[in-house]
Amino acid sequence: MCNLYSNTMPQDAMRDLFKVAAERDRLGNFEPMKAIFPRYDGVVCRTGEDGERELVTAHWGFLMPQVSKKTGKPILPKAINNARDDKIRSSRFWKKSFEDRRCLIPATAFCEAKGKKPATFYWFSVTDEQKPEPFVFAGLWNRFKGNYRDEYVEIDTYTMVTSTPNELVKPVHPDRMPVILPEDAQTTWMDGSPDEAFEALKVFPAEKMQVLDKGEDMKSEPS
Repeated sequence: MCNLYSNTMPQDAMRDLFKVAAERDRLGNFEPMKAIFPRYDGVVCRTGEDGERELVTAHWGFLMPQVSKKTGKPILPKAINNARDDKIRSSRFWKKSFEDRRCLIPATAFCEAKGKKPATFYWFSVTDEQKPEPFVFAGLWNRFKGNYRDEYVEIDTYTMVTSTPNELVKPVHPDRMPVILPEDAQTTWMDGSPDEAFEALKVFPAEKMQVLDKGEDMKSEPS
């Protein structure tokens, strides 16, 4: 799973990466995001209503309404920021988004914790000739309409797909890691059939990644 990542990619680089026309860039004056946590906004590339790609900001975490066990009254909706790859085709919570609303999530690093009191936080990145490179997570998006933070909202939300960890991440988080899509799988994830998109969810090679930093403090970004 992943509860923290960064996206410091320049705005024009994201447009080039995802082949998004400037007029379909909805980010405004984008500022580098050194620390993106659940319940905050991040950037996604999705297919618009006209079938063309667009860059937008959205709330990280699909929102699930909840009620208090004590009072039976609505409380803050749960934000579900990771979707297991083995559940996205069968779970009613994910299935429609997997079939119709897949997206790409740009990133420059992600963080996983190991241990407790104190935990050690590891920042991972993709490398090209030992240099950190921007990369892309497989994501899903959805529209939420309802009460959130004491008001009625209509907002776009997203989640990242997780799968089996590779040999670099596994010692830190033995169960899950975000699905990183190589360039040749990104179009399939966005535009392919559900069967084709599911087949694109592969374990990213450990040899193409590195640990950028680690420590006992949850830093806002790797040093």
